[in-house]
Amino acid sequence: MSIKRSAGIDSELEWFKSSYSTNDGPSCVEVADASGTVRVRDSKNRQGPRLAFGPTEWAAFVSYAADH
Repeated sequence: MSIKRSAGIDSELEWFKSSYSTNDGPSCVEVADASGTVRVRDSKNRQGPRLAFGPTEWAAFVSYAADH
């Protein structure tokens, strides 16, 4: 998997979307690094709710997702 920059509405954050994602395919998430937290949003609803994770929690999630 690789990442590609996503043109976003939030100019203060640089959002990334997985290369597995397509513009017309299933919903996916975008992530951004923001001062020691990882921000997550729905790529199909960029103005919608967002989540924030600390580095430890994000690493645990990525590890879990990779194994399942």
